[in-house]
Amino acid sequence: MPDSPRPTISRFFVVQAARWAVLGLIPCLALAQPPTPATAEIEYAYPSESVWTTRRDAQGEPDNPLLRLAAVLFRKAGVPWHGKGYPAARMFENLRNGTAEFSMLVKAPVLQDCCLVSKLPVASTELRIYSGANAAPVKSREGLVGKRVITILGYSYGGLLKFIEDQKNGVINNVAQTHEAAFAMLERGRADYLIDYTGPSTEVLAVRPNKRLAFEVFERLDVYLVLSKKRPDAVPLMARLEAVAETLNKPEILWTTVHPSRAETPQ
Repeated sequence: MPDSPRPTISRFFVVQAARWAVLGLIPCLALAQPPTPATAEIEYAYPSESVWTTRRDAQGEPDNPLLRLAAVLFRKAGVPWHGKGYPAARMFENLRNGTAEFSMLVKAPVLQDCCLVSKLPVASTELRIYSGANAAPVKSREGLVGKRVITILGYSYGGLLKFIEDQKNGVINNVAQTHEAAFAMLERGRADYLIDYTGPSTEVLAVRPNKRLAFEVFERLDVYLVLSKKRPDAVPLMARLEAVAETLNKPEILWTTVHPSRAETPQ
């Protein structure tokens, strides 16, 4: 008597049922996977004393044009952010320990170990040495030796202040509280030279022009994106920010008169 085919048919249905069950589980397993985490909010730490402008916003803070650039940069990169100003020493310490994760700064040795720095600058300014009516032009630190100089409270001038304050160089440092006060001191002959940045100095002189004052560029300062290495996604995030930065019309963003919100979440 021939064998019955029923066991073979039964095995067929068992295998098919198992396949259907597995296929039915695949969407469920996919849904059960944890979602890709959203990009964590980032703090943009910037110096509380602006090298860019004398203008103040409604909160009395410097009208920092880099905040405008940050607003566009982070929105297009899809990164939630907020900005906070710090005294320079604390800002660098926060970048070193990861309390703050982002800034836009001039390249500095203190950043090499703690932070990634973008390949290309996103902005630039000049540090100028203004000379009084009877003083010869100076464009190097050596030219300041033995001279009377005006500096503005809160600025380190990228290390130039240390040279000025070093007693062996014989520089007499007159510290002004504001940019306006500094130029008034220079006009009255209180010193031979004034150290200031392009933005604040041109704003002051636009209001009170003085054709007798000349300047030499001491140093051009390029500003780069700076990202803390302590952030887990530092490498891919820097690549994303650099890619977005290359697409932006940065001069137009930086020098518009509209001030952005200090915190912005991507739409």
